[in-house]
Amino acid sequence: MLRIGMVSPYSLTIPGGVQQQVLGLARSLRALGHEVRVLGPCDGPPPDPFVTPLGNSLPTAVNGSVAPLAPDASAALRTIRALNDEAFDVLHVHEPLVPGPSLTSLLVKLAPVVATFHSAGDSGAYKAFSRQLKWVASRIDIRVAVSKDAVELAHRYIGGDYEVLFNGIELGMYNAVQSRPRENAIFFCGRHEPRKGLSVLLEAHSHLPQDVRLWIASDGPETEELKTRYPADARIEWLGRISDEEKLDRLARAAVFCAPSLRGESFGIVLLEAMAAGTPVVACDIDGYRNVATHGENALLVPAGDSAALATALARIIADSRLATSLTVAGREHSQSFSMDALAVKYVEMYYRALNMEAENITTITVPRMLKRFEGRFLRRSRFDSRS
Repeated sequence: MLRIGMVSPYSLTIPGGVQQQVLGLARSLRALGHEVRVLGPCDGPPPDPFVTPLGNSLPTAVNGSVAPLAPDASAALRTIRALNDEAFDVLHVHEPLVPGPSLTSLLVKLAPVVATFHSAGDSGAYKAFSRQLKWVASRIDIRVAVSKDAVELAHRYIGGDYEVLFNGIELGMYNAVQSRPRENAIFFCGRHEPRKGLSVLLEAHSHLPQDVRLWIASDGPETEELKTRYPADARIEWLGRISDEEKLDRLARAAVFCAPSLRGESFGIVLLEAMAAGTPVVACDIDGYRNVATHGENALLVPAGDSAALATALARIIADSRLATSLTVAGREHSQSFSMDALAVKYVEMYYRALNMEAENITTITVPRMLKRFEGRFLRRSRFDSRS
């Protein structure tokens, strides 16, 4: 059994792709018998009993989006205290160069580090601080990226070698979704910001037949403006933030799931979730989505930003039951290759590799200079030393 510390820079009580991966992976690792604690900001009660909250987050503008980060000194002190109190065998740091708990965990490095890079596209912060970030990244023992696009971004600015491990989905919850009567509705679930393409979907929907509804989950900076632009369309249902249970229910009842993102997606986890739930998928033909979807085989992909093409693809699936069934069957089969449980097994192998690097002095765990005066209070000892 390993004691694993999993660190998230983003608030674990606010929906997000990285947070979903962190919590899902922790559940799968715990099911394997390992002791896992997730450290991260929480704006409210922790979402799971194995989560250690590190304080509230601050909405922070990052590459055209707003991320719930905790870059303040109090969160850094809570992170250091939690890392020391838990005396983890190994740390798994997600988005390791993002300010807050992730960056703090690297700077103090109280155990061997496996780090996962999620972002793709471009990063102003990486570009501006690449020199400093290269030094920080040198403290990572094993680097993982969730896609070739994530590798390209990280390698462009900080160099290094990366292993690609795709994101996972908790198949059990999707396989358990009971078949329900399909409704004549399109389902969208994502942050309401320009890069997610919701405005393109709304324009496409305006050209569809009057009996086709649109369910829009979540919220964001564009919500009010888009509601004002489409005030009289009773076919549109603005759901706000929804629970995982309602998300599954909507997926099970929708005629089609639509992901109209324009850019900045490193991995199409939302597409896989829809496929696993047995829902046909229409998405934009961007790099991140091509990681998991093949046009005409398990999804329909259209040019990004083309509302006419998007409307045509949505209408095809709604009108053609044979096409919808074909995409559903192929999508469900495809999704089974992305099991979170299988991903957890691969990460465990990496954790042991990182520990062996410590045992063979390839990596060393030393108290950082800034904390030398507290050296006698640090609890973590190498598991290899403890066996001798």
